Amino acid sequence: MIKRFGQVIKVSPEGKEQYIAYHANPLPGVNEMIKECHLKNYSIFIRGDLMFSYFEYDGDDFDADMEKMAADPATQHWWSLVKPLMCPLEDRAEGEFWSDMTEIYHLD
Repeated sequence: MIKRFGQVIKVSPEGKEQYIAYHANPLPGVNEMIKECHLKNYSIFIRGDLMFSYFEYDGDDFDADMEKMAADPATQHWWSLVKPLMCPLEDRAEGEFWSDMTEIYHLD
């Protein structure tokens, strides 16, 4: 079964162009690890300082796959570059960086 995710975060005004540039040419291994962890149809959209991500998960153990991704050296290096450019929302849930959204409508 596919699970869909929508998430939101802000990008710092001074980091916006660098964030976009990083995503125009991701580091080797980053996209491969995303796919290996069963994330599909991953997109990030931006408007002003607000970013929205959408992805689908088709694996069997989301938490284990996210732990695998977090332990990956290429992903850790990638995050060390991009995370300082982002500003998590003040009302995010405890432990969140990107804030999860609730799906209220879907049409296949």
